[in-house]
This record gives sequence, C-alpha cells and structure tokens, in this order.
Amino acid sequence: MGESTSGASGPGARDRTVVHLMRHGEVHNPTGVLYGRLDGFHLSELGREMAELVARHLATNDITHVVASPLERAQETAAPIAAGHDVKVVTDDRVIESANRFEGSAVGARDLLHPRNWHLFRDVRTPSWGEPYEEIATRMLAAIADARTAARGHEAVVVSHQLPVWTVRNKLVGHRLWHDPRRRECTLASLTSLTFEGDDLASVAYSEPAVSLLARASRSVGA
Repeated sequence: MGESTSGASGPGARDRTVVHLMRHGEVHNPTGVLYGRLDGFHLSELGREMAELVARHLATNDITHVVASPLERAQETAAPIAAGHDVKVVTDDRVIESANRFEGSAVGARDLLHPRNWHLFRDVRTPSWGEPYEEIATRMLAAIADARTAARGHEAVVVSHQLPVWTVRNKLVGHRLWHDPRRRECTLASLTSLTFEGDDLASVAYSEPAVSLLARASRSVGA
C-alpha cells in the first residue's frame, strides 16, 4: 500500500495532503526513438501491467484527484488508478514531458557526440538542448499546488514523465537542477510522494511499486 493520509491523527492531521508524482509505465517503442512530446506512443503490454500493479498498490489510499500529462502514455497509466477510486483523469499540460531538440530521433551516445551536435551542449546547466530546467520546475510546482488544493486533506496522483518529476523533486529539496541523467531516481511507474502539512512540504518519499516488473523493461530511449 502507498503512503496514505487515511486514519491520520494529531494536530493538523485534517489538513495533511499527499501528492504522488508518478512516472508513466513502459512505452511501446520498437525503433528506439526519443519520443518526447510526440503523439502516438502508447504503453506496451508491460507498461499496462505496471499501471495496473500501481493501481492495486494504491487501491486503499485516500485518492480523490488524479491528474495526467496529455500524452497517451501518461493518460493510459493514470486510467486504472482513477477508475479504482471512481474519479476522472484531469489533463494538465503543465506536467507534460520536457521539450528536447533530439525529439523524434533514434539517438545513442555516438549520435549525441557527433560534431554536428556539439553546439547543442554549450550549456549543460540550462540546458541548451531543451526546455530550461527552471521552466520545467516552475510549471510542475504550479501543477502540484493545484493538485494539492483539489485533494486537500486527501491524496492526489499526478502522472508525468521522468525529467519533470526529477527536476521538481530537486527544486523542492534544494538541490541543483542540472544533473547526470543516469543518476535520476525515477524508474518506470515509480512514485515520488510529497506530503504536505497545510501548504508546507513535510516530507519527500520515493518508492517503486512496480519494481518486480522492471527487469523485463526495454532499455530504449524515450522518457
């Protein structure tokens, strides 16, 4: 079972809210392209298993609000969670995948390091090849604030993508936003759970309810 506000007691317990930031499940991506914000990329069979497994994991949580990025993989991940709690999925463009200059390309390390792409890596701290980290953090913070308001005293699930989730987590805990992508703690179908006491962030917890399925996941690029 996920972290829940149900049965909480003590001072301020009535105003304890949990916002779970969830990364979508595995995507069907046989050509290995960096799909980014492109349409038409749906969950794979394994991705659907992941979504159902997390929905069961959260079945007894006090979830009253479910939000998802407009991209298919996020909507499909959110659907069983929303159905299990008899709520509708609210689409929020602010939790969409980050923009990326390599979107639509099948890219590997050799492609990224080709001289024709060197100009895109002139500033790793912004970054110069995609949407600025600060802009990602700003839109995610606004979406989280609205989800917290909508689920106040209960729990919300926001289904987004790896980079937006990791970026806003870094922002919330006071870490720098630029980073090595290989060090992100945000696996497929993972939960980054933010617990608020009133409007104040009290804790950040990370869990992988679909960990038993990760070994079967592809290693293709995507997000």
